[in-house]
Amino acid sequence: MDPRKRWVSIARRRGGEWRAEAPRPVGDPAALVAALLAEGVPVVLGLDLPLGLPRGHAATRREADFPAFLRGLTGSPDFFLVSPTLATVGPERPFYPARGLRGMTRAAHAAALGLAGPAALNRWCDLATPERPAGAPLFWTLGANQTGKAAISAWRDWLAPALSVGAPLRLWPFQGGLHALLAPGRAVLAEVYPAEALRHLGLRLSGSKRVPEVRRAAAPELRAALARLRVRAGAPLRRAIEEGFGADAPGEDRFDSLLGLLCVVAVLDGARPDFVPDDPWVRRWEGWVLGQTALPEGWGDKIPPDPAFSLELH
Repeated sequence: MDPRKRWVSIARRRGGEWRAEAPRPVGDPAALVAALLAEGVPVVLGLDLPLGLPRGHAATRREADFPAFLRGLTGSPDFFLVSPTLATVGPERPFYPARGLRGMTRAAHAAALGLAGPAALNRWCDLATPERPAGAPLFWTLGANQTGKAAISAWRDWLAPALSVGAPLRLWPFQGGLHALLAPGRAVLAEVYPAEALRHLGLRLSGSKRVPEVRRAAAPELRAALARLRVRAGAPLRRAIEEGFGADAPGEDRFDSLLGLLCVVAVLDGARPDFVPDDPWVRRWEGWVLGQTALPEGWGDKIPPDPAFSLELH
């Protein structure tokens, strides 16, 4: 949400290895993508923000899939208004709450959206797995563990306008497998989740990643992960790793940006599978986290799939 906390780590493939740069500010996302595409090679961008809608909400939409939904958001500015109370929450204005209120619950939020219960606020990939804790529901906008405001910022200010004018962007997994989407002059966007990437890379933090000392202590394991993935770090990136990515507040964001980069590299090079559950809601509407193979525990007991939707697709 805050441009000062938007960081990107970039690696370019040269021969049989990747050469990675230190994290730097994103700036204008559209300008960043345009500059990368001008290099004449395929581009993959891992985004630490939600790409997809929970299936209960998607069932109310008339569009064919999530990319079509995003393209149409340029004509729906009210969709991005965060409701201060449940009185204005609805399918066309789902984000809530604008501030903390006594007695507010996710169950009440779900009911205002016409969903069966609080579990229906989550996409499948948001739920806890045996490998990592749960992520936050898409439409929730309060607290440190929320992604709603990041989705608002990215969708409203960048993705919806870009897609509506035909920008050369493709969204994984909605429009195909990662490798199948690669092409010069095209940027493939995939959702990454740093908490998931930590597990993929075998990193074990001794405390909160918000603490610089904890990030510094992870340097040996991070160097080992770079070596396994054949990623050569330039001198500025090596210094950043040894220094824990800095003692300021965006240090955590710089750390996360490198985790996301390594997640993308791992899938591109086959160290992690390009896995997506064989579920029509996931593939057309909910999306998935790149590199994630663990399925949520007890998902079938929480939100059963809609057989009619599966039958329609097949």
